Amino acid sequence: MCIGIFDSGFGGLHVTRAIVRALPQYDYVYLGDTARTPYGNRSQETIYEFTRQAVAFLFAHECELVILACNTASSEALRKLQREYLPKHAAGKKVLGVLIPAAEEAAEQGQRVGVIATQGTVTSEAFVKELVKANPKIRVFQKACPLLVPLVEAGEQDFPETDLALRRYLAPLLCKKIDTLILGCTHYGILEKKIRKIVGPDIRIVSEAKIVPKKLKEYLKRHPDLEKSLSKKSRIRFFSTDRTDGFERFGGKLFGRPIKVEKAVL
Repeated sequence: MCIGIFDSGFGGLHVTRAIVRALPQYDYVYLGDTARTPYGNRSQETIYEFTRQAVAFLFAHECELVILACNTASSEALRKLQREYLPKHAAGKKVLGVLIPAAEEAAEQGQRVGVIATQGTVTSEAFVKELVKANPKIRVFQKACPLLVPLVEAGEQDFPETDLALRRYLAPLLCKKIDTLILGCTHYGILEKKIRKIVGPDIRIVSEAKIVPKKLKEYLKRHPDLEKSLSKKSRIRFFSTDRTDGFERFGGKLFGRPIKVEKAVL
């Protein structure tokens, strides 16, 4: 049995790389829905259906635990999957998100927290709810960044247009004197160095690639039966719903080594 990791595109590879480095013994299956990315501007119903299809695909490929390495899917589909889909169709299997671990980490660190995310995640106010739940006195300021995922997916993170977009999106949050910034989309972790240059050294940056591996390790310790069921041959398979050659080329750069990508049909 494997650990499945799902993202709407390439961004989840940034988190996957960190997970595999921290927990290299397990077997993994990664799925990127590159044919339908980005998710952030879609309806809640569509996001849920796309995510349900992805989770079903990963379960069919022997995944016992699936991580939604996509904040839009985590905010718009996770609870419904856990409450309705799993009991009826996949009893005993688990689906986890990346949003709550990031919110918990930020709530421990800051009092004035900025969140950059997709439009879907911002509209859901999932980060606001989780942050306030963890710390009722916290102030939260959100900014939707619709251009960032397409820029990263196009491999244009080093282009001047990306720097301009980042400065435009971050400016309103900096005006609010934030002390902590959540990168509320896995794609944004790829831009962390650029973001650090813009926000300066004093603002804490919460990146899911740094948090999720630690939280996953803790989760598996709390669920020893699940941990024992996972195969440990250090294998990983990659799937994409769109052209696999582009995924291999750009995805290999994000993952840190060459990858072989298979075509997925959801």
